[in-house]
Amino acid sequence: MLESHFSAQAAEPRLYAAWEQSGAFKPKADPDSETFSIVIPPPNVTGSLHIGHALNCTLQDILCRFERMRGKSVLWQPGLDHAGIATQMVVERQMAQSGTNENRRTLGREKFLERVWSWKSESGGTITTQLKRLGASCDWSRERFTMDDGLSAAVRKVFVQLHKEGLIYRDKRLVNWDPHFETAVSDLEVINEERAGHFWHFKYPLENGETYEFPIAFDEDGEPTEFETRDYISIATTRPETMLGDGAVAVHPNDKRYAAIVGKRCLLPLADRLIPIIADEYPDPDFGSGAVKITGAHDFNDYKVARRHNIEMFVLLDTKGRMLDADYIPEAYRGLDRFDARKQVVADIDARGLMLKVEDKLITQPLGERSDVVIEPMLTDQWYVDAAKLAVNALKAVESGETKFVPESWTATYYQWMRNIEPWCVSRQLWWGHRIPAWYDEEGQIFVEETEAEALAAAKAKHGRDVTLVQDEDVLDTWFSSGLWPFSTLGWPDATPEMARFYPTSTLVTMFDIIFFWVARMMMFGCHFTGKAPFSTVVIHSRVVDEHGKKMSKSKGNIIDPTVLIDTYGADALRFTLAIAAGPGRDIRMSDKRVEGYRNFGTKLWNAARFAQMNECTLWEAFDPSTVKHTLNRWIVSELTKTATGVEAALSTHRFDEAAQTSYAFVWGVFCDLYLELVKPLLNGEDEEAKAETRRTVAWVLDQILKILHPFMPFVTEELWDKTAEFGPKRTSFLINESWPKLDSSLIDEAAAAEVGWVVDLVTGLRSLRSETNVPAGAKIPALLIGASKETAQRLERYQAEIDRLARLEYSVVAEAAPAGSVTFVLGEAIVAIPLAGVMDIGAEKARLTKEIARCTKEIETVSRKLDNPGFVAKAPAEVIDEQRERRATYEAEKQKYEAALTRLG
Repeated sequence: MLESHFSAQAAEPRLYAAWEQSGAFKPKADPDSETFSIVIPPPNVTGSLHIGHALNCTLQDILCRFERMRGKSVLWQPGLDHAGIATQMVVERQMAQSGTNENRRTLGREKFLERVWSWKSESGGTITTQLKRLGASCDWSRERFTMDDGLSAAVRKVFVQLHKEGLIYRDKRLVNWDPHFETAVSDLEVINEERAGHFWHFKYPLENGETYEFPIAFDEDGEPTEFETRDYISIATTRPETMLGDGAVAVHPNDKRYAAIVGKRCLLPLADRLIPIIADEYPDPDFGSGAVKITGAHDFNDYKVARRHNIEMFVLLDTKGRMLDADYIPEAYRGLDRFDARKQVVADIDARGLMLKVEDKLITQPLGERSDVVIEPMLTDQWYVDAAKLAVNALKAVESGETKFVPESWTATYYQWMRNIEPWCVSRQLWWGHRIPAWYDEEGQIFVEETEAEALAAAKAKHGRDVTLVQDEDVLDTWFSSGLWPFSTLGWPDATPEMARFYPTSTLVTMFDIIFFWVARMMMFGCHFTGKAPFSTVVIHSRVVDEHGKKMSKSKGNIIDPTVLIDTYGADALRFTLAIAAGPGRDIRMSDKRVEGYRNFGTKLWNAARFAQMNECTLWEAFDPSTVKHTLNRWIVSELTKTATGVEAALSTHRFDEAAQTSYAFVWGVFCDLYLELVKPLLNGEDEEAKAETRRTVAWVLDQILKILHPFMPFVTEELWDKTAEFGPKRTSFLINESWPKLDSSLIDEAAAAEVGWVVDLVTGLRSLRSETNVPAGAKIPALLIGASKETAQRLERYQAEIDRLARLEYSVVAEAAPAGSVTFVLGEAIVAIPLAGVMDIGAEKARLTKEIARCTKEIETVSRKLDNPGFVAKAPAEVIDEQRERRATYEAEKQKYEAALTRLG
């Protein structure tokens, strides 16, 4: 007999170990079976499971378990990313806390890398254990690491081939520079945060004291009416120290205020260097003074302007963010930290009388995701991939339909990014990572080869003698190696059986925020090196937010730890919560209460199985659902068939929420709450034939339910699969290896559906009416059917006992008319009436409903005042506005419910 409850803590590790030991996660050996392959977005080796990982891996696991049950040979390829900067930071922090005064520099590159590998073997991969707790059915025997020998060889081959094709090159361009880690970082590693700052307005004097007439007043047509004579041009900046690197001042070509001085020069204060005043469409005439200082080496927009006009660019900072010892930087600022230099520049500008004003202003500050220091745009020599050329075939793959995005709306985002793609900076000034396979001779000539021996041979061939070479110190961007993930993990560049069988992969499941950083790179590399897009479908899921719709962050204190939820409610509850909420295009609001609710769903299923056992509902091997005779049994077989078909269709098209909702509605609402209640008289009755058929039907339907729910709730379903066979035929395999229910449409019985559907609609309507009119839960009330047809009267007679019990009725009868004080609803041709006189105080209930309507009206007005205020809508964060709209919608729905109830009371 089943225990009183399911113990997730005891069962989950036992069941997972059994699956893994049985080889259930491995692809089928049959080479002719249809395949389904998916690569896990490799989490950082330093990482631990966060709620986003939990969502992503739950959706992947649902697909993998579903496709296994559909008979496919499934490969879910797991692995970890070496996470260059994150891992190096962890090990360096560990060294700093050791009290030995050791650091990366004192240790040296080779010893430091030994230390990192040691850390990886001892502490890395925590997230792998956590993914197993979630139920992830990856083929762990194939787990890969982005710095495994095979994957590293693939990285070197790709780099060398791209270089030989002219698609990788050295260039001096602007990058995001992290002064703490002293490396270039990607846009994804930069967090833009609004902080209190200043807007300094300076005067730049014109050359030789030249003057011009600057308009200061205008008529209604925008024509100037008053001028002042100026011998300067006004600029504004949030980073005063960067003025020392200005190469020009730009104004818009249509800005008449400056037309007289375009082409002339102004004096750069403090540096005392003459710079040109140029016309370019970048400046906004309506913002500030309309004139913009151009610091090409330290601002991304300025860099583009400087390139267009061939303006000289002056690098101001060293790798640590200190002012350089350079001739073009005044001596007083050399060696100063950038923020100390800022203070000094402001003071010196003010002392020279060139300060116009200082505004307090919220400014957007780019911060290093891990260092939390201000990121500097920096002009440096780096390695670049010609992404625009690689993007051509990656675009064609989507345009031709070879790869599809789900939801389809993300296709436009992909097109926009790929059609406007910039050169990709792939070098990083770190030690941990794939070292760039480039070597330099004494003259600075570069030899790019897969090995040092090949580089030495190439150098000897060029020079006609042995040459000493030094390898490039930099490593590759982590996204470079993860861009090869779909095929490098299958053994590429070797022609492996796995590569032939599982590439291209079937589906990629990922979050929207890395479409460009990861998906685009995989598409470019896959199309270029294999001639095929790496996946057929890209499923983009939403993000998980807190219960108030706010993004989770440590600073807000609203982080939800999935491992805590698993400890408390079990993995199945968390998985089902994530799946049923994973609708396209909307954030997933997560709270303990929601997970607890779906834990209760698992409990409901468990109790249904206990009910089946207690009523001797044992599986019969020869059971044929097409032969059942009783209407209730024909009805549940019919409803099950619709459910299995609907869930399969939804999962086949990646509508996870719809699949979960369909399962939930059937299991809880139809099977447990209605069918099992309706068949109790049959199970306890004297008709042995009906009893036997019902027992077999209950057991068979429960079996199909376990199969349907298994992809979502693998642990409780696998446990029940085993336990429910104690009194029947023994199981020959784990549930994970069973086939998906294939139920023929001929099992859908419309006559049974109509008959039992009428009973369900009547019971549901009566329950709703009781709830809306606040009838006490324990009160038994009569129900009258007015104007019922002969068929309806016969249905009522057949199911009267079940209807009275389920709707908590004193009795139910066909009547000629409804007595005064009744509330009613329409069911088919009949009117269903509940007489409330004597059951409740109708006057008091009307007063209560009127009060509730007034409360809702007041709340709607309060929220509407906010939402109708343009100032609130303009300034409030998007999540706050969404929250207010949801509040209004909730109150409006409540109000409608109370108004309907009041109308019914007359």
